[in-house]
Amino acid sequence: MTTSAPAQARVSPDDPDVLKLSDYLCFAVYSANLAFGKAYKPILDKLGLTYTQYITVIALWEDNNQTVSGLGEKLFLESNTLTPILKKLEAMGYLRRQRDPEDERQVRVGLTDAGFNLREQALSMSLFDETGLTHDEFEKVQNAIATLRDNLLKSVRK
Repeated sequence: MTTSAPAQARVSPDDPDVLKLSDYLCFAVYSANLAFGKAYKPILDKLGLTYTQYITVIALWEDNNQTVSGLGEKLFLESNTLTPILKKLEAMGYLRRQRDPEDERQVRVGLTDAGFNLREQALSMSLFDETGLTHDEFEKVQNAIATLRDNLLKSVRK
């Protein structure tokens, strides 16, 4: 039985040129997303929504009666991911889906009164204070992350 020889070019973990996990921007964004999920959990549990359902409702508060494709673009979700979310929200009584009378190929999504009423509950449950950021810092971080996202999307579309 033979064993593999140890790799010749192993780098010492103490080498200052070797990036540690905490040095990766992608990991900082990923772990921040996980932290947001944990912070939002009590709020979402009170509302009876998942995070993706929540942002879907927020997008409809902002611009009600959208096409499914337009809503998917806004949320960065494919229709095969978005459709089950919409069906669940419809079953919960928060929105309605109907064919666009001007273009039967399109499905329009709009909030019901119950969907609009969620807004009052949700607005009273902000996580702004938990971020520990000032209003200016919050805006800068949000803009920087949106720019990062947009730049990454541009690079993969080339």
